[in-house]
Amino acid sequence: MDAPLEGIRILAVEQMQALPYATQLLARLGADVVKVEHPTRGDLGRGSQPSMTDETGASVGATYLRNNLAKRSIGLDLGHREAKQIFLDLVPEFDVVAENFKPGGMAEFGLSYDEVAAVHPGVVYVSISGFGNTPGFDNDTVSPYGHWPAFAAIGLLSALRRKDRTGEGAYVDISMFDCMVAFADIVPNYFSMGRDPRAVPPLINHGFAIGSGEVVVQVGRPHQFARLVETIDHPEWVDDDRFATAQGWVDHIDDLRAAVADWAGDRSTIEVAEALAAAGIAAAPIFEGADVVDDPHVRARHMLTEIPRTDGVDQPVLTPGNPVKISGVDDSSAPAPPTLGQHTDEVLGAELGLSTERLTALREAGAIG
Repeated sequence: MDAPLEGIRILAVEQMQALPYATQLLARLGADVVKVEHPTRGDLGRGSQPSMTDETGASVGATYLRNNLAKRSIGLDLGHREAKQIFLDLVPEFDVVAENFKPGGMAEFGLSYDEVAAVHPGVVYVSISGFGNTPGFDNDTVSPYGHWPAFAAIGLLSALRRKDRTGEGAYVDISMFDCMVAFADIVPNYFSMGRDPRAVPPLINHGFAIGSGEVVVQVGRPHQFARLVETIDHPEWVDDDRFATAQGWVDHIDDLRAAVADWAGDRSTIEVAEALAAAGIAAAPIFEGADVVDDPHVRARHMLTEIPRTDGVDQPVLTPGNPVKISGVDDSSAPAPPTLGQHTDEVLGAELGLSTERLTALREAGAIG
């Protein structure tokens, strides 16, 4: 079976995590993602910590390594007149142009949606920023909010599907603040219904320390509480006045924690969680890093991708696998993240027919790298 996104081509001017993770998801599903980086500085994520040394001798940070599998890298200084023209010449060869500069950043290079659409009217142009590029907020503000790349992938694919039907390109504007509001749906919902979203609800949703680590347990209804105390050998607590209400459960959570620890004994966190789950109680082990890496379920689901070290360290760099599983699509491995400008000559030669002499001249002029 062919990869589902085979044939989709994405030209990505991207930094750090928000967009790089989104395009990595698409690359691992078969899209051809060409990453545009400054020819000497590269993606800012390359400078993150911890880091390793790549095959060229350059330091490469963890943020870059975990967000750039299965891509190609070209070095273009978009502030250089000739590099800007090369970018515009490349655009018609791609289905998607994607960027995550601050609002107006691409326009400063003369590469806004309107300017790109002028050379490729059918382009799908995706922007990720703190508060969006379209009117509605002070768009010069840098967002303090997190990265929500899944929305970019959904918007991009939806725009491509629409283009299949209509032939029209689109501008996809992703605001990380909007995504934060969407993920925190409980806040406006509770507020509108008279509940303080910050108030801790009266239910057990706590960590419980045991000899082998920690488990998290959730109990929200009386019959679940009865199952919990019966399972941990305290059935008399069903009729104990201290635990007559859900608020009482929370007020006396330390008594419950001590009882769970005594009952658990020397059993592993997984064994304890399994025993509670068998009694109908929502429970799960709280994993440390080593637990995630060694977990057989994580391995079986191909949720760890190994990046071999090129600096003499035996332990490979581990990065999460692709969580999107599609039958017939092999997701057990992926090409390592590219070195800076690794594919500049390959892409510009194949797509634009630039000769070796022309590439050398552009490199000497500082336009490419």
